[in-house]
Amino acid sequence: MKTTNARYRVSRGPLLAVMLVVSASVVSAAAGHAPQPPRVNADAATLADFTKRVNEYAALHRKVDGALKEPSREDRPEDFIEHQRAFAKLMQKERPYAKPGDVFTKPMRNIVRRLLAGVFRGPQGREIKKSILDEYTANVLLRVNTQYPEGAPFSTVPPQILQGLPKLPEGLEYRFIGPRLILLDAHARLIVDIVERVFP
Repeated sequence: MKTTNARYRVSRGPLLAVMLVVSASVVSAAAGHAPQPPRVNADAATLADFTKRVNEYAALHRKVDGALKEPSREDRPEDFIEHQRAFAKLMQKERPYAKPGDVFTKPMRNIVRRLLAGVFRGPQGREIKKSILDEYTANVLLRVNTQYPEGAPFSTVPPQILQGLPKLPEGLEYRFIGPRLILLDAHARLIVDIVERVFP
């Protein structure tokens, strides 16, 4: 529904930041060298850029949502569905050239894959992966800036993964679709961006 007055805040996941710093330090120590800050600094810059991109999308979301009349509580369920579809169409018009990588840049995709590889190879990795794949979504066809298919199931995003990924503005969600991670605009059911091949 209407999110004009919602606060859109984005911050880096604390687990992700710690993992990046620790992994850089461990690799350096194993090689007999002093810690190497360039890798950590590059990851920090990538995370800051991701934050900027999701904030820009959130600002557009607020602008478009503010242009639509909010359904009242007395309206029929069909009116809420029509509102959602109208909102999605306006968002699509605002991003006519949207493509994979607009939000999840290549460096950010690499960070996401590194983070998830650490989780999936951990002691609970098998159970975590199984919980994600409980809902079979591997054959769902996806394209950026299109609506998530009606009737297609949404997979679980375990807390161990959410704790490490950067926090998102209200209304945006991470979702697994088979071996892919998507950024979803939950209000419009729009696919904002996709990361392919996230399972190690």
